[in-house]
Amino acid sequence: MTVAQQSVCIAGAGSIGCFVGGMLAAGGHRVSLLARPRIIAEIEAHGLTVTSLEGLSHRLDAASVALSAEPDILSAADVIVVTVKSADTADIAGLIARYARSDATVVSLQNGVGNVDVLRQALQGRKVLAGMVPFNVIALEGAKFHRATSGDILVERDDTDTAARLSVDGLAIRATDDIAGVQWGKLVVNLNNALNALSGLPLREQLARRAWRRLLADQMTEALAVIGAEGIAPIPTTPLPMWLTPYLLRLPDGVFRLLLGQMMQIDPQARSSMWEDLQRGRRTEIDYLQGVIVTLADRHGLKAPLSRRIVTLIRQAEADAKGSPGLSAEQIRGAGQG
Repeated sequence: MTVAQQSVCIAGAGSIGCFVGGMLAAGGHRVSLLARPRIIAEIEAHGLTVTSLEGLSHRLDAASVALSAEPDILSAADVIVVTVKSADTADIAGLIARYARSDATVVSLQNGVGNVDVLRQALQGRKVLAGMVPFNVIALEGAKFHRATSGDILVERDDTDTAARLSVDGLAIRATDDIAGVQWGKLVVNLNNALNALSGLPLREQLARRAWRRLLADQMTEALAVIGAEGIAPIPTTPLPMWLTPYLLRLPDGVFRLLLGQMMQIDPQARSSMWEDLQRGRRTEIDYLQGVIVTLADRHGLKAPLSRRIVTLIRQAEADAKGSPGLSAEQIRGAGQG
C-alpha cells in the first residue's frame, strides 16, 4: 500500500500508542511519540519493535520516530492520536489546545464513551474524531509491543477521509458512520477487562472456561439492559448480534470451542490492559467501564449488582497494590448475585 505521508503525533504513547505509532511509522508516516521518560529510554536503548499474533514484525531504529516527554512535540503534527487513559483526557486536551496547530486533526483511540466530548469541549473549533481500537497490545521488555488479538481500528467518517489517509499495511483503519454505537459495543466487550484483571489468567485460558464465560455473559446481559434503558443501540465488534453473544458464551466448553473457537484469535500470552495496570500499580479505567454501567443504572432506577461488585473489587485491588488478586469466577460473583 502506498500512503500519503502524514505527520502523526501519538499523545500518550503507552502500549496501544506505541504499537499504533510503530505501525504508522513502518507504513511510511512521520511519527512522533509524546511519552513518559521510561518508555523513551527503552526505545532509545532498544529501538521500537511491533509484532502481532498473525506473525507481523517490524523493528524500527530509535531515530525512526521522534521522541519527547515535552508537549511542544505536538506542534508539528498534522494528526494527533490520543491514547492516554480516560482519567487523563482533560489534561492532554489542555496541552493540545496550547501546543498543537489549530488545523491539526485530533483522533481519540481511547477506551470508554465520553472522551471525545471532553476533547471537543476543550478544543472547540477544531476537528476531533472518535475512534475504537478492538485489539489488545502487550508491552514486553526491550520496547516490544505485541498485538495479541485481532481487528481493525474504526474512526468516525469525516470529509477528508482521515481513516483512509492513516491506514497502512498491517494496521487497517476504517471509517464508520456510527462511531457512538461502535464505542458502546466495545464498552460491553471491555467489561471483560476487569474480570481478566481480577482472575490473573491469560485471556485465552480465561475465556476457555465456562464459569468465566458465564460471568462475562451475565455482565453483558446486565449492561445491555441498562444501556437499552438509556436508548442506546450498541454495535457489536464481532459478526455476531450483540443480543446473541451472552447466550453463546454460556455454551458448554466443547460446543463453544466448536462453534466459536475460530473467531477467538487470541495470543496465548494476552491479558487485559487493566490486568497490566494492576500489575504496575497504576490506576485502572474501571470508572469508565463498569462504572458507567452503574451510573446509568442509578439514573434509570435499575439494579446492576455485578457491575457494582466488580467496581468494588477492582478498587480494592488498586488500594492493595499487589497486582491481580487471582480471584475465581465464584469469588467475583460473591454478593453480586442479589
